[in-house]
Amino acid sequence: MPGVKCSQKSVPIGRVGLYIPGGTAPLFSTLLMLAIPAIEAGCREIVVCTPPSKEGKISDELLYIAKLLGIEEIYKVGGVQAIAAMAYGTDTIKKVDKIFGPGNQYVNEAKVQVSRDVAIDMIAGPSEVMILADDTAVASFISADMLSQAEHGPDSQSILLTTSPSVAKQVSQLLEEQMSGLSRGDIINRSIKNSRIIVLSSVDEMIQYSNSYAPEHLILAIEEAERYCNKILNAGSVFLGNYSPETVGDYCSGTNHTLPTAGWAKSTGGVSLSSFLKRITFQEISKEGILLVGPIASVMAKAEGLAAHKLAVDERVGNVLKG
Repeated sequence: MPGVKCSQKSVPIGRVGLYIPGGTAPLFSTLLMLAIPAIEAGCREIVVCTPPSKEGKISDELLYIAKLLGIEEIYKVGGVQAIAAMAYGTDTIKKVDKIFGPGNQYVNEAKVQVSRDVAIDMIAGPSEVMILADDTAVASFISADMLSQAEHGPDSQSILLTTSPSVAKQVSQLLEEQMSGLSRGDIINRSIKNSRIIVLSSVDEMIQYSNSYAPEHLILAIEEAERYCNKILNAGSVFLGNYSPETVGDYCSGTNHTLPTAGWAKSTGGVSLSSFLKRITFQEISKEGILLVGPIASVMAKAEGLAAHKLAVDERVGNVLKG
């Protein structure tokens, strides 16, 4: 439109807080998934909070990744108190502008409560995987995928939907076999109790169920899985075919593993570069432009009963018409 110029620019968030779970496992991969896009976005300050191990230390792996990425502000604090510290600041930790990172139900509840005062990425955790399988699926792959999700924590959930009673039976048996000897067997055993194997009548019914659940991770272990991509409406990240394990997405496929849980995939996606940016819009109206858009704004302001809004436009239009 003549005389009306609109534009926008992306600006990095100034100070971001990254919560890295680490009480029972050194999740340095989460630091990579959060810090790399923050660095690429150009965030000036990056602060990391992570809980100590039982020995009271931050893992060597996590510290190495932080050094590799040039992150120097790291605090040995986890749980609700870490979220509160980043949200409101302490004598030691300066307040951040946005908090990122997964956690257990307590961490996520803390994120929700502080979101009135500081931005958060999303609800991320406890972990979820939903697997859709037909009779072409490899049962040992599926059971391993369910166990890999279960070892995140006792509150993780692994759900198998299948059209094949045979696959359901095989997976149920293999879960017990594969679980034995795993280093986090106690955690897995507790988590598997939250999990389900459900037999449904068709792939379409499984997809309908999945879209309602909106899983963090969705594995399509079905024939010609790519044919069904357009029907997937709600999911954090989708893994197609028998040779696409969720583990690869956790580490090195190229997608981000910080993803929405608890149904948040119905309204948001996972962390990306844009998560660390904010858009600022600009508009410049010339004298020619105010004569074009001014009357429109004036009529709309009058209809809404906002007389001062109308006045702000009419004053300018009148000034131009007077010459």
